[in-house]
Amino acid sequence: MKGSSLITPLITSLLLLVSNAANSEIFKWVDENGKSHFTDTPPPNTQTEEVTLKINTYSAAEITPLVERLGKPDKVVIYSAEWCKICDKAKKYFRINNIAYVSYDVEKSRTGRIDYKLLRGRAVPIIIVGKKRMNGFSVSKFSKLYDNYLKKQVKEKLNEG
Repeated sequence: MKGSSLITPLITSLLLLVSNAANSEIFKWVDENGKSHFTDTPPPNTQTEEVTLKINTYSAAEITPLVERLGKPDKVVIYSAEWCKICDKAKKYFRINNIAYVSYDVEKSRTGRIDYKLLRGRAVPIIIVGKKRMNGFSVSKFSKLYDNYLKKQVKEKLNEG
C-alpha cells in the first residue's frame, strides 16, 4: 500500500512537467549576419521576438465523402503541390503499381485551385478514388481504399452482364 501512495504524486509531478514543456515559449532572434534563429532560451542581451506556434493536428490519412463531379471513373485523382514530398511519394506509388491517375497542382493549375477550394482543402495531398476522398497518403490506407474500389467496380460489371 505504501508504494502505491507514492505513485500518484509521482505521476502528477510528471504530468505537470510535461504540460509546462508543451506550453514553453519560443523566441526568434537574428544574429549579426542576418540569420534567424529560434530557441526556447533567448541569448542574453539580444533583442528577441516571441513566436506563437500553431500545432499541426492534421491527421495523416483520412477518408471522407466528396463532391461527386471530382471523381474519375477510371483514374485516381490527386490534388498536390510541387513542394510536397508526400505527394511525390503517392505519385511514385501510383506509377510503380501501374495505377492510372490525374494530378492537379493546387497552386499552379486553375482546376486544382478551384477544386481545392471546393474540397475545403487544408493540406495536400487530397486523393480521390471513385467516390471516396483521402486526405494525406499512407500506403496501407490507400491500398485498402483502392482495393475496395476495384472490388466494387468488378461487382458492378458482373451485375451488368
